[in-house]
Amino acid sequence: MRRVALLLLLAWPASAETVVAARTLRALSILGPEDLALAPQDMPGALTELSQALGQEARVTLYAGRPVRAADLGPPAIVDRNQLVPLSYRMGALEIRAEGRALSRGGVGDEIRVMNLSSRTTVSGRIAEDGAVHVGPGS
Repeated sequence: MRRVALLLLLAWPASAETVVAARTLRALSILGPEDLALAPQDMPGALTELSQALGQEARVTLYAGRPVRAADLGPPAIVDRNQLVPLSYRMGALEIRAEGRALSRGGVGDEIRVMNLSSRTTVSGRIAEDGAVHVGPGS
């Protein structure tokens, strides 16, 4: 009898919860606790914990009741398009600094294109926590 009970417990489907939008949210919205809910469904690719989405920025419109995927979210943008940003290139003891204009928006760790205002050249770099864009190797 114990074996049968054990087999039934092992065969019982595991229930999982999925993070869904509590209401329709526009792209570029910062997600708070009132924006999200847990639904008793298992959706492949969807987030399973609210903490994974809280404080993140919606990259696309999130519709009420629909699952939230990791690809739909990203870190909040700290650099906006056309914003003036400091550019920094560092290799060993050499460091070059310039001013640039962001050609897209992004958050910490995102790679964006920036136009160097001195040379009018377009470069790519990663956004640092202070809002500066680091270009070159290891950026």
